[in-house]
Amino acid sequence: MARPCLSEASGIQSAELPPGEETESSSVDFGSSERLGSWQEKEEDARPSAGVRKAGWAGGSQEASSGVLFSPAAAASTLGPGGLESDLSKFLQRRPTLQSLREKGYIKDQVFGCALAALCERERSRVPRFVQQCIRAVEARGTCAAGDRNLETPGWTPGPGERKGSLEWDSVSPPCPSNLGSAPPSAPGLDIDGLYRISGNLATIQKLRYKVDHDERLDLDDGRWEDVHVITGALKLFFRELPEPLFPFSHFRQFIAAISEHLGQDQAQRSRCVRDLVRSLPAPNHDTLRLLFQHLCRVIEHGEQNRMSVQSVAIVFGPTLLRPEVEETSMPMTMVFQNQVVELILQQCSDIFLPH
Repeated sequence: MARPCLSEASGIQSAELPPGEETESSSVDFGSSERLGSWQEKEEDARPSAGVRKAGWAGGSQEASSGVLFSPAAAASTLGPGGLESDLSKFLQRRPTLQSLREKGYIKDQVFGCALAALCERERSRVPRFVQQCIRAVEARGTCAAGDRNLETPGWTPGPGERKGSLEWDSVSPPCPSNLGSAPPSAPGLDIDGLYRISGNLATIQKLRYKVDHDERLDLDDGRWEDVHVITGALKLFFRELPEPLFPFSHFRQFIAAISEHLGQDQAQRSRCVRDLVRSLPAPNHDTLRLLFQHLCRVIEHGEQNRMSVQSVAIVFGPTLLRPEVEETSMPMTMVFQNQVVELILQQCSDIFLPH
């Protein structure tokens, strides 16, 4: 009994065909048997036999290498005369040196975590540029319009290598007042409450750190750094991450001894001992220490507004600037002496650091 090729709904009349023709007609609808057969033969030809697979992996025969599967032997034949080791050695020799990448500007040396002497030598300055920029920004914050960065300090005129109104300040700060009771300079930025005691936003501080490490053009007047506590936090982080603190490890014991072993002696004796130790520091450490402590003296002068006393500043900076190379069992007592060293230097700043 004949079956319709198409549904009657299509409007085409079905026709009865002989059994042989019906089979042939059905093959026409889905492609000729010759086409299906040829396609199946090609697929079988492209599929390697088990014997070829085995030969390809074991011996790397030419038949296997022309097949679909990867042959290690064939891959090895494409290497140079010396094999993989020779080609790898040639590749490594063609790599540019670290120095050449620095010279071309592809790699910029870090600022945070860099040794103080190496950083000053690289920047060709007596004090790291970032420290200078932070101090100037803190003291000028709230006093200057955007683009005007002059820090007017009474009695100070630019020396060699210094320019007013520039963050490229490659010399040491103007000397601090002769004593903490003198009239404070015009720097209302120092009036901000909790200066150096209050922490800034950590995420913003890390963004500033990334900016310093990867971009030579740093503008601390940018709106992203408008919070002064972000700048002070970044400055404290810079000193914390020095591989060797501002007071070198070689001088740590001597500074602690100057305080602990002269407790019964007069203040003048302790001051002379600490003064001699400070003057024996390496030049980058001494100049950076002078710039920082002169700035902190000006912070203390505004203590009625910012509520930062000598003791408060010493507690903040003592463990950061002065720490042992190896942690000790008597750390609580050591921390007391660390703070006292910083406190004494702040009190005797003008006597310890000679004007230049």
